[in-house]
Amino acid sequence: MAHELNIGKDGKTHLRNIDVDTPEIREARVDLAACLRAAAKLGLEEGICNHFSAVVPGHPDLFIVNRLGWAFEEATASSLLICDFAGNVLAGDGEPEATAFYIHARLHKMLPRIGAAFHTHMPNATALSMIEGEPLVWAGQTALKFYGRTAVDENYGGLALDESEGDRIAATLGDNDILFMKNHGVMVCGPNIAEAWDDLYYLERAAEVQLKAMSSGRKLLPVSQQTAQQTAKLMRDGDPESARMHLQSIKRVLDRQDPSYRN
Repeated sequence: MAHELNIGKDGKTHLRNIDVDTPEIREARVDLAACLRAAAKLGLEEGICNHFSAVVPGHPDLFIVNRLGWAFEEATASSLLICDFAGNVLAGDGEPEATAFYIHARLHKMLPRIGAAFHTHMPNATALSMIEGEPLVWAGQTALKFYGRTAVDENYGGLALDESEGDRIAATLGDNDILFMKNHGVMVCGPNIAEAWDDLYYLERAAEVQLKAMSSGRKLLPVSQQTAQQTAKLMRDGDPESARMHLQSIKRVLDRQDPSYRN
């Protein structure tokens, strides 16, 4: 049981009891830890500087996030923090990294549709955020998963160390799911952990093959707008179930190799 401080209408401080050990919350923490471990195995993190978050089931004003100073490969369900939007840690030891808090708290508060938000400096997608023009050119089938779902933040504002930068990032993302943050990295958002993970994985794969094609020096061949739209719709229709199965497969592999992420 955790206690949250709230200011009531009477102006006084009140304690709110929160059960952070429900099966649903436990499952969310396990799933998020699995995603962090899998991202580490694939080299999608950068040191201890990247962060994943998810809204706490049953508590839309709270979110789960990895703790400051721990690499993705160290993540366990119990090591993840539960925080409120004011920066209070309600469960878990440690504290969130400052930029993690200001980005993720504001995203979840301003855009309640976002159930999970994954921010990385993963190498290939980040490389596309460092060059002129649109990051994805819609020349590969995997990239079409993201057609019509991406935004580009053209105005790098330095480290997100206050609410205004988090608010600006949320406003730039808008109704999209993927934000290429120029000169920085990417933000991948989804309605739940599984779909955010699925998008993170395939975004990096799409970026990788595009960069390989670009390195040939030959002209890339984008598909037609009509084909891109049709393919993207078919992919979106199947995404929720495919994402669920993808995450389950990740957990099966981790369970065989190192189930400590569940601790």
